[in-house]
Amino acid sequence: MTVWFAKKALLPDGWANNVSITVSDKGIITALAKETEPAPQATLINGVVVPGMPNLHSHAFQRAMAGLTEVAGNPSDSFWTWRELMYRLVDKISPEQLETIASYLYIEMLKAGYTSVAEFHYLHHSNTGAPYGERAELALRISSAASTAGIGLTLLPVLYSHAGFGGQTPSAGQRRFINDTDGYLALYETLTTRLSREPMQRTGLCFHSLRAVTPQQIDTVLNCHPGQQPIHIHIAEQLKEVEDCQAWSGERPVDWLYNHVPVGERWCLIHATHLTPQETQKIAASGAVAGLCLTTEANLGDGIFPGVEYLAHQGRWGIGSDSHISVSVTEDLRWFEYGQRLQAQRRNRLYTPTEANIGNVLYHGALSGGAKALGQNIGRLEVGYRADLLVLDARDPFIASAQDQMLLNRWIFACASNPIRAVMTGGQWVIQEGRHSKEEEIGRAFTQVMKELVV
Repeated sequence: MTVWFAKKALLPDGWANNVSITVSDKGIITALAKETEPAPQATLINGVVVPGMPNLHSHAFQRAMAGLTEVAGNPSDSFWTWRELMYRLVDKISPEQLETIASYLYIEMLKAGYTSVAEFHYLHHSNTGAPYGERAELALRISSAASTAGIGLTLLPVLYSHAGFGGQTPSAGQRRFINDTDGYLALYETLTTRLSREPMQRTGLCFHSLRAVTPQQIDTVLNCHPGQQPIHIHIAEQLKEVEDCQAWSGERPVDWLYNHVPVGERWCLIHATHLTPQETQKIAASGAVAGLCLTTEANLGDGIFPGVEYLAHQGRWGIGSDSHISVSVTEDLRWFEYGQRLQAQRRNRLYTPTEANIGNVLYHGALSGGAKALGQNIGRLEVGYRADLLVLDARDPFIASAQDQMLLNRWIFACASNPIRAVMTGGQWVIQEGRHSKEEEIGRAFTQVMKELVV
């Protein structure tokens, strides 16, 4: 057991002073007391302690293309033209390069306040479309990268079989993604067994989108795995996707999903940008998590999620950095609120009847929804939960001067520089004084990979 002592910490029931946190050798919080004196064996945490944030949606390889698509050339530039560049990049990535990219990204995540990540992993095969000798080669590279960085991982191998609704033949650019149902189930079983040996890693089920799988495939996979694994899917991100789904089925994507699949608390619906009021209410009532990727959705021009209406229905949500055009907990949280302001041309949109401070609504909401989407015992400083925490620098003027109820507001909306001084995952310090022990070595390797991957 290790005992830590924080002068100020954010607990499930709010801010507390003089908090003693006992952590087992397995990285689990076993005792917690507030308004107490430090025990003789306790080590002082020098700063303000908050729970680490789950990142519920990541495509690690896309970090390598950040900034490359910001060149005007097509007056109809959209998600669909962006996707063509992504296909050209993905054609070049080797297993070794993928591990380097993911390792560098996961260190960036830790420094930015993300202590666990759901990796929506659909890069499965070689650039010819043929499986590697070890079919799980690329997914295991993701697992290895997470271990190297020290970040928690929910690995979501993705079932991706078709190019469009109704089982359309995949394109050449998608050949590295494609599995049939049997191949996918075998991959999932392999990864579930392998990751069971890793203390902060697990798997979940994942369908790329309704356009990439058939109804029969969804049924088969769910019937094979009726347990409590998380289930993730992209849905209703783009208007074209909504229109294509209507042309195929006569229903919008979210309506189709709820009318044909038993969607509940296991599910995370990524983006869900384009919703009717009825669909918004339906997601909230089901207990599913809306997976919001605010910087990516802005970068791709997806649209704006109906956040005010969703919160009014007490919907569960979390944040992800998705394509990693930006890796920042505070930026994604800010943009959830700012998008609502721009749409309504009003201020202070995401509040609740019991909480007027926007930062509190944002941070606590993302913690709760993210933990649920990852299926991990995280997101709270509480007995029985994994010891994942951030230490904010109490010397930062905005942090040092903030009263408790304003502290998250100050951090999220005021701090121009990153005040995260240290990060613990599973009871181990992975960031100290703002640095990761392996970031220079991995940074050099990442620089070389970036030079090699000229699109």
